[in-house]
Amino acid sequence: MKQTAMRWLKFNAVGAMGIAVQLIVLALLKSGLRMDYLSATALAVEVAVIHNFIWHERFTWADRQGESSLRRFAKFNLTTGMVSILGNLLLMKWMVALFGMPYLAANAVSIAVCSVANFLVSDRAVFQVARSD
Repeated sequence: MKQTAMRWLKFNAVGAMGIAVQLIVLALLKSGLRMDYLSATALAVEVAVIHNFIWHERFTWADRQGESSLRRFAKFNLTTGMVSILGNLLLMKWMVALFGMPYLAANAVSIAVCSVANFLVSDRAVFQVARSD
């Protein structure tokens, strides 16, 4: 239990950096390049997913060895990446289009909602303990 709590703290530290990355990229794409907020959100999330994977691999789950980094990255992108992208897009559309929430505030809420699901998927499926056969 203590190890899970420590891992959760590490996960959130990485996530906080990832949030900053995501919000900066989103603002640059939306405000700087005038992209549609949903397209900009999808790209910003993917940049944050790549950033977070690198940190999780080396910090959050550094003690879990086994699969190659490339294989883990593919699993991470297909699981937490999809949860993040789909969750963010659905929640952003809902909060911005239906309720008129500012896109950066809506994105911050979307990130928080997806966080718990991403931790569980990462811990149980992506960075799982290597099995000895």
